[in-house]
Amino acid sequence: MAGQVSGKAAPAGAAGGGQWKYAAISVIAVVAFLLGWQVSGWAGWVDPLLLPPLGEVLRTALDLAENGYRQSSLWHHIGISVARAGVAFAAAIVIGVPVGLAMGRSRGLSALLDPFVQFLRPLPKIALIPLVVLWFGIDEGAKFFLIFISTLLSVLVGAAAAVLNVSQQRLRAAATLGASRHQVFWYVILPNALPEIFTTIRLAVGIGWTSLIAAEMVAADSGLGWMVINAGTYLRTDIVMLGIFLLGLIGYLFDALLVFLQRRLAPWAGKEA
Repeated sequence: MAGQVSGKAAPAGAAGGGQWKYAAISVIAVVAFLLGWQVSGWAGWVDPLLLPPLGEVLRTALDLAENGYRQSSLWHHIGISVARAGVAFAAAIVIGVPVGLAMGRSRGLSALLDPFVQFLRPLPKIALIPLVVLWFGIDEGAKFFLIFISTLLSVLVGAAAAVLNVSQQRLRAAATLGASRHQVFWYVILPNALPEIFTTIRLAVGIGWTSLIAAEMVAADSGLGWMVINAGTYLRTDIVMLGIFLLGLIGYLFDALLVFLQRRLAPWAGKEA
């Protein structure tokens, strides 16, 4: 309490100790969940058709890693899904961030684009599948578009909001010092908006990744989303659970990559000015 009253920061060692403590809690929670999952299978508390034991899912993972699924290796299914999503994410970010920043800076551009963005953003992307097939056929273009549009719309909204949330006091101070519009953007708006833009990208990538299964419903014959759907039709719950685990793990790794980039490119995020 004394440290809080005096306004002094907590010692670095204490902060590090707290981080290790919470990391240990997370590890213990995951291990307890996995043990509970396995024990429920051993004890017969849950029908294996509904929830196969963890050991069975691991055996299935080893079998698919060696023999593949439906004439394609497990690594091919993983790679094709990551490639589809990765290309769509990159395109959505490269296009969405500049356009979103421009929307935040220009009321006219925002008035022009915002009605379409706000109409399409909450629309379930699975409803677009019939149109997408008509427009792009059943090749990779259709899958790319569904993931891309799901990600792009969230990036546009978040980037525009990040610009609008920049402190007006900082903008007035820069103008008072004689900064040009170009300088205000590069030295005031962009640095202050960048942390929020990264948060937006993380959320948008999560939304785009969840649309992968819908994208791989479009006449696919490979990919993790397709594998989950196909295995479900044959009641292969072990493969479904493995696919869900891999989808969650890869989504987590995408997010971890974005967190790493944020720490490198916007290290001032979360710190007092």
